Amino acid sequence: MFDARIPTSALALGLAGLLPFAWGLVTIWVPAAAGLTAAYVGPRFVGPYVGLSYGTVILSFMSGVLWGFATKAEGRVAASGYALSVLPALWAFFMVGGGPVAAAMALIAGFVGLLALDWMFWNQGLAPDWWMKLRLILTAGVVLCLLPVTL
Repeated sequence: MFDARIPTSALALGLAGLLPFAWGLVTIWVPAAAGLTAAYVGPRFVGPYVGLSYGTVILSFMSGVLWGFATKAEGRVAASGYALSVLPALWAFFMVGGGPVAAAMALIAGFVGLLALDWMFWNQGLAPDWWMKLRLILTAGVVLCLLPVTL
């Protein structure tokens, strides 16, 4: 099940995609990093804001990935795949907001829900063999980075 090797490029890019989430934590815990980032790049790249805005983008991006998986199916499986693939983007659009704590909680729920959709597409043979291994790693990273924002 999880013995398929994740392609190096997919793993490297996936892990690189965790950097904005991690940077949000760094700027929460290290005031000097927050000050330098705000001064040179802007305040939206500081604290919870970078992780929350990036998380919203990534949930929407993942809808597109799932849509791509649905194109490999036919009939009712394809139709349900297309319908389910838009859920992460809709979740991000409607649920993320209301301040950083509520937004972080909504994103965590969205990424956990996305993992269930990933499993469904993978279980139907529409995602690569290594997909769940990668998604478990990345989802754990996202959740661990967003969880402190909820505290």
